[in-house]
Amino acid sequence: QVQLVESGGGLVEPGGSLKLSCAASGSIFSIYTMRWYRQAPGKQRELVAFININGSTNYTDSVKGRFTISRDNAKKTVYLQMNSLKPEDTAVYNCNADLQRHKSDYLLSYWGQGTQVTVSS
Repeated sequence: QVQLVESGGGLVEPGGSLKLSCAASGSIFSIYTMRWYRQAPGKQRELVAFININGSTNYTDSVKGRFTISRDNAKKTVYLQMNSLKPEDTAVYNCNADLQRHKSDYLLSYWGQGTQVTVSS
């Protein structure tokens, strides 16, 4: 089976930084798009950032200039470097990946379990 496991969340002061990781494991041939979502209390889940297999990226407006998404294909891992954190960044962050389990397979989407990020003084 395929699994995605996030790590790196925690409590940080406003203006601080955290780096989230999401490592994929199991039967995986190729990972295409990797995404970070977040869901704050009482809010709808939102797409924070994504990175395609060619390295192209996009970010939601509220994190532009502060967050950086990257990937290490050898490690099958996506990262989210979060700088200048604000209280409104507080949320559960989930990673998501579109991947092929085997060559010639169709794409499947998988989710990680989530990691809590709390920004508070």
